[in-house]
Amino acid sequence: MSARRRNHYDVTNTVCICDPRTVCNAVCDLLGALYPDADLQPVRCAFETFGRLYTGTLPGYLGCDTWYHDAQHSLDCTLAMVRLLDGYERSVPARERLGARRAVLGVIVALFHDAGYIRRSDDKARNGAEYTLTHVRRSGDFLAHFLPTVGLAADAELARRIVHFTGYEIALDQIQVRHPKDRRLGFMLGTADVLAQTADRCYLEKCRDFLFREFALCGLAGDGHDAVYRSPEDLLAKTVDFNRKLWQERLDGYFQSVHRYLDAHFGGRNPYVEQIHAHLVRIDCLVRENRLDALRLRPVAIGAQALRKILSVRQPERARRPQRLMHRARRRGASRAMRRRSRATR
Repeated sequence: MSARRRNHYDVTNTVCICDPRTVCNAVCDLLGALYPDADLQPVRCAFETFGRLYTGTLPGYLGCDTWYHDAQHSLDCTLAMVRLLDGYERSVPARERLGARRAVLGVIVALFHDAGYIRRSDDKARNGAEYTLTHVRRSGDFLAHFLPTVGLAADAELARRIVHFTGYEIALDQIQVRHPKDRRLGFMLGTADVLAQTADRCYLEKCRDFLFREFALCGLAGDGHDAVYRSPEDLLAKTVDFNRKLWQERLDGYFQSVHRYLDAHFGGRNPYVEQIHAHLVRIDCLVRENRLDALRLRPVAIGAQALRKILSVRQPERARRPQRLMHRARRRGASRAMRRRSRATR
């Protein structure tokens, strides 16, 4: 592993987390090693559908237009999830293992846990961030529709429930599941979501440049009555306390410290926790010294357009048509202006 972490790479600097194909291979390699007889075709189909959903080429959906909750975050979360599963399954007695079926489901739910940010063709919102406060339910709806298409209809309702471990729309102790192993799967899912976000190379800059912008669109930031953050600087100033509370109440609280199973996966060290600690130490220092201008990374969101380029996918016809109409209108406007100038000089 090189000393300097590369842009768009995971916390180990070995997996390109902006490319669904690369992450799919890494995920399937781990699942295949854990469960040699498991059918991983649903996982591969999920990644293919993910690419179409986020590029805006899946019928009925407009693609990813959020910045913080972009394609890269969901891919990063999925990689963290499969690593948690690997560490857990290799650490516990056979009777406590989750098994291939739950592992496959957990990976797919991680992949689509933010699908609710993707606007449908008939949605009225102008940006997916407007669904911040309801996106988890929308993600559950997407999963309930998708899972039967890959032979997992029996798990659709469970997926709709455990995806809520990534959000705040339902209190954690009100999420109803039938089996303790399903709840443990939810703990891993919620943990993977937090770890992937906060261990991101550009986490602090993404809070400043991307997360505040999303919060402003849903009313959580800005000058509104319900705003929690008044400015990007205010958000950064509150980052350490937010994370401390997150770890106390969720990761080391309700989620029962399942993050420790990453130690087993990595062989005794947890690079996610190390990177998160480094981020929090840094932002705490910068806030106290009033040096937020030292955050100089310039993150790039992997939205629909960027992902289409990565996957060599053409822009969907419905998106190209308005652009062609605008070009024609400009040409017509230019022609009229030329005719007016021509008449004026006669």
